Amino acid sequence: MFMTLTFLSFREQPIFSTRAHVFQIDPNTKKNWVPTSKHAVTVSYFYDSTRNVYRIISLDGSKAIINSTITPNMTFTKTSQKFGQWADSRANTVYGLGFSSEHHLSKFAEKFQEFKEAARLAKEKSQEKMELTSTPSQESAGGDIQSPLTPESINGTDDERATPEVTQNSEPRAEPTQNALPFTHSSTISKHWEAELATLKGNNAKLTAALLESTANVKQWKQQLAAYQEEAERLHKRVTELECVSSQANAVHTHKTELNQTIQELESTLKKKEEEIERLKQEIDNARELQAQRDSLTQKLQEVEIRNKDLEGQLSDLEQRLEKSQNEQEAFRNNLKTLLEILDGKIFELTELRDNLAKLIECS
Repeated sequence: MFMTLTFLSFREQPIFSTRAHVFQIDPNTKKNWVPTSKHAVTVSYFYDSTRNVYRIISLDGSKAIINSTITPNMTFTKTSQKFGQWADSRANTVYGLGFSSEHHLSKFAEKFQEFKEAARLAKEKSQEKMELTSTPSQESAGGDIQSPLTPESINGTDDERATPEVTQNSEPRAEPTQNALPFTHSSTISKHWEAELATLKGNNAKLTAALLESTANVKQWKQQLAAYQEEAERLHKRVTELECVSSQANAVHTHKTELNQTIQELESTLKKKEEEIERLKQEIDNARELQAQRDSLTQKLQEVEIRNKDLEGQLSDLEQRLEKSQNEQEAFRNNLKTLLEILDGKIFELTELRDNLAKLIECS
């Protein structure tokens, strides 16, 4: 979804910068905010003097998390004291910014309104010019190509850099419970995780090869994009020169139409290349997710193996205790039998004594 940018067009210059936490609306629910930066990043307004266009740019490392062209129909809305948002129909998303203070939010909103008005005036002037010349609009072939930039080109002020970063409260990861599975099931679980790990390793190898191939293709397409842009600018200069020759108005018009068709074809080609780059980046993200899943499964497998060893130790200890208990019970039974035999002898002796006493009493 994001575009990785590697260079900054000489015609675009930052005119205002601040720092904020960046969010985008969840494309599935269209309700929840999804953070696109882990901490506060620099958010800048850029002005393209050649095309008379204003853009909002923000980078997180080398990745552009905001690349929004300001149009007259855009509206920046303050939803709280430190949060504001605007919708970008071209990007088909809604951006949100969380500021460290209400002052920063108000300043950003003022600049948004100012540059929005400037974009409106520029659009009106362009329409008046087209009406006067009665010729098709000659936009740059790279007009829809967003000028790339590097993280070093977007610099905030000293006080903005000192703005404390807002920490994100993350939910604790669920830990395994103390009630482990019985030892007889542990080996089955281990085999299951080993099979899953082997499958993920195979997928990871395929995705790694695809990633290397995609990286090489991206470099080649970037070079093609630069060549197409240079060719488009050259064609536009040629159109301007032809328009200045009044004696060849008809030929210029025909030539200009052909050049416009060529420009449209180049723009279509550029759009297809950008879509292909986005698809490859999505595949790269999927590969990274699979790598994370593989690492998680490896860790779980190690935990299961440790738990198995612990259960084996407990089982061995229980067997020893059981054997000892059985020996103690056997000794107790033997002692009890001996005691019963002694008790029977004593009872028999008492019986004889009673009989003798009874005889003596009768005799007396």
